[in-house]
Amino acid sequence: MWAALGLLLSFFLVTGVFAAPERTHVGYSELRDRVRDGEVSSITYNTQTDVITAETTGGEQFESSATAELFANDTALFEEHGVDYETRTPAPNLIASLLPFLLPMALLIGFFVYMQRRAQGQMGGIMQIGRSKAKTYTTEKPGTTFADVAGYEGVKQEITEVVDFLKAPERFASIGARIPKGILLVGPPGTGKTLIARAVAGEAGVPFLSVTGSDFMEMFVGVGASRVRDLFQSARKMGRAIIFVDEIDSIGRKRGAGLGGGHDEREQTLNQMLSEMDGFEATEGIVMMAATNRPDILDPALLRPGRFDRQVVVPLPECDERLAILHVHSKDKKLADDVDLVTVAKGTPGMSGADLSNLVNEAALFAVRRNAKQVHMEDFESARDRMLMGQRRESMALSEVEKEIVAYHEGGHAVCAAVLPHADPLHKVTILPSGMALGVTQQLPEERHLYRQDYIEDSLVVRLGGRIAEELVFGVISTGANNDLMGATELSRKMVREWGMSERVGPMAWGGQGQVFLGEDLMHSREYSDETARVIDEEVERILREQEDRCRDTLRHYRPGLDAVAAALLQDETIDGAEVKRLIDEAQRRAGDGRGGDGDGDGAAVATSEPAQLRAARS
Repeated sequence: MWAALGLLLSFFLVTGVFAAPERTHVGYSELRDRVRDGEVSSITYNTQTDVITAETTGGEQFESSATAELFANDTALFEEHGVDYETRTPAPNLIASLLPFLLPMALLIGFFVYMQRRAQGQMGGIMQIGRSKAKTYTTEKPGTTFADVAGYEGVKQEITEVVDFLKAPERFASIGARIPKGILLVGPPGTGKTLIARAVAGEAGVPFLSVTGSDFMEMFVGVGASRVRDLFQSARKMGRAIIFVDEIDSIGRKRGAGLGGGHDEREQTLNQMLSEMDGFEATEGIVMMAATNRPDILDPALLRPGRFDRQVVVPLPECDERLAILHVHSKDKKLADDVDLVTVAKGTPGMSGADLSNLVNEAALFAVRRNAKQVHMEDFESARDRMLMGQRRESMALSEVEKEIVAYHEGGHAVCAAVLPHADPLHKVTILPSGMALGVTQQLPEERHLYRQDYIEDSLVVRLGGRIAEELVFGVISTGANNDLMGATELSRKMVREWGMSERVGPMAWGGQGQVFLGEDLMHSREYSDETARVIDEEVERILREQEDRCRDTLRHYRPGLDAVAAALLQDETIDGAEVKRLIDEAQRRAGDGRGGDGDGDGAAVATSEPAQLRAARS
């Protein structure tokens, strides 16, 4: 169609370029006069246009017009003066005559062709819907290797066998060894599970097919199973390859669970994946890797040997691993000489690799806001406060009364955290509104893998410190302890229900409530009787009451220190942990050994004895 339109346009252009040259037009009477004078040698009459073309004896041409009757009447005049005349009827232009019909027909044909191609495109899209959406990373592209993964030496060692198998499968086949068909990477979000999987492909030098669990699901029935089949067929064509399914829990959830019996389309997709994983042999060179942060909800058939043979735990990084991760993310940043990444690594327990990357970037952003040329240590401190405590709300203005209440509230937390022997180290206290809080007491937890009962009890005392401080100083409590009470109640309930830290309940444990969408808590009776539930509630209350009394005794004894910390907060708004300890020690020395608050709300100091447990711990 486009070629025909181009030829038609060319015809008109060529016709316009090579058109006959323009001639002088004279009247018919003047033509007769020139014939009588002997100036005209020949005449041609066009019967279609009634145009007369005449040529003079000198070779010039001119035009005139007349009717056919006039021209026929003057033929004798032309013969008398020796003029050669002829009557010409030109053949009609076929294209010009057919153009009024061809143009509408061409437009109609073009419309139907356009609609047909559009329909074919839509049908092609529907036919392609069953194809896998996996992204293939080949060996020609720059690959990720283990050198790009900081830390996690144990995880690297665990999956090195997979790399060796993909590089030299004959070594394993020669002695009959079978490599795991599937490796499941399990760990919290942000720990680098996807990065590790890509590093395995980069080390092995094989294609890497990456897909997420949600890519298998569509609105059409059977699409998920079709995409699973296409994914494994594509991998088989590559010979040796790694199939990586990120967030596999979206399709690998337990079958036949949840409200309504489950999700049939998702279960069919899982069934097809289970069939495909059993369908290829270990010697084919195809290894399936998957990542999830919720292994507890995966179907048992997916985790059995022969499918995902090995689970590799990717935990939160330790201090040395955090240091290596910080070095990786800060290598392209301009760091000042006062930046100590070792200190930063020690002060960021519980942060994942993604959190550390965000920390370094936030520090750089703080440096830009200060118009600094380099990132300093204070920028890292500000970035950590931003991540742990939230964005500071500069627009919120507290009244003097509210500010004093917040100062004593946070001072109660800070004093308990500073003097209790098993509490996490105190880092910073502020009464500046940050995030959703009016003030924040920040502790930096040490590296712990087990939590002793005395540590948990001291944590409860620290959580209750703000509420008890308000009660001792003002004689009335406020709503500021809402979040503290929720956390303390949840922690004490776990002590009784899950950790066996109650003598009345004894060595029994009941886990938390199951997820309804997994069918674990729907129409499910309690594992213990109503009498046991009453005992649990009583034990939770007893633990909270005991720790509340400990907290009250502690703050009464350290009342001078509480007043000093609150006064410093009202003056400076933010003080660090070392300053809190110095203020407490100086206030206690000035008040004399064993002096504290009486707790009646007037702030007077009276003599009291130090609690026996605190005295033993301090000694």
